[in-house]
Amino acid sequence: MKIYLHAFAMCQSMFCSIPAPQIWDEKAKDKMLLFLPIVGLEIGAIWAVLAWVCRLLNLPALVTGLILCAYPYIITGFIHLDGYMDVTDAVKSWRDLERRREILKDSHVGSFAVIGIVLLMIAQFAFFASAPTDANFLILIFVPAISRCCSSLAVTGLKPMSTSQYADQKKPKSHIVALTAMLCIFIGAGFLLCGKYGFALIGCLIGYGLALRRGYKSLEGMNGDISGYTLTIGELCAVAVYALI
Repeated sequence: MKIYLHAFAMCQSMFCSIPAPQIWDEKAKDKMLLFLPIVGLEIGAIWAVLAWVCRLLNLPALVTGLILCAYPYIITGFIHLDGYMDVTDAVKSWRDLERRREILKDSHVGSFAVIGIVLLMIAQFAFFASAPTDANFLILIFVPAISRCCSSLAVTGLKPMSTSQYADQKKPKSHIVALTAMLCIFIGAGFLLCGKYGFALIGCLIGYGLALRRGYKSLEGMNGDISGYTLTIGELCAVAVYALI
């Protein structure tokens, strides 16, 4: 049990700004991804509370849009946005594989990353600002959990890049089973609690899948940057469905 508690604390401190004990246990390292969806539930719960507060205070739509747009990036310390920008630069360069991987690891920000991040922010802000006032914000609880289930499954099941931090980690099939079960439970709960807004979770799955196909195929391997890229696009697609359904 102790090793799983360590894995949860390590996962939360690495992928989220919510305070957690500063623990590092090498034996728990390969179990961290099992808890990424749970961290997503925490993030989603706060996201839904913020949406409720904005509605309770009757804040202007633009202010609500700004708060709900910025929150998921701030709470994660912008770690996933970093991956989104890196992969956007690499994929949009249309260079050969070796050069694309070099661009992925380059610490400099390219023009494609800047364009991509601006479009991402405008889109997410616009969707939240234009969402119906009676939209069921409870679905926001599950969106980060779904995107992180997908990321954990992708990192666990797909071939990693040789430079990935996950290349040397153990990836037992039991983890895939557990993550798939969590994914199904979250989707079911979303439809049960939120009705038609459960389709926002399907939008997240579709957006994640399309982004994963693009990033994984272009870079011929999986790593943390691609995980951040796909997670970000998946959540944007979920927000789009939430606003437009």
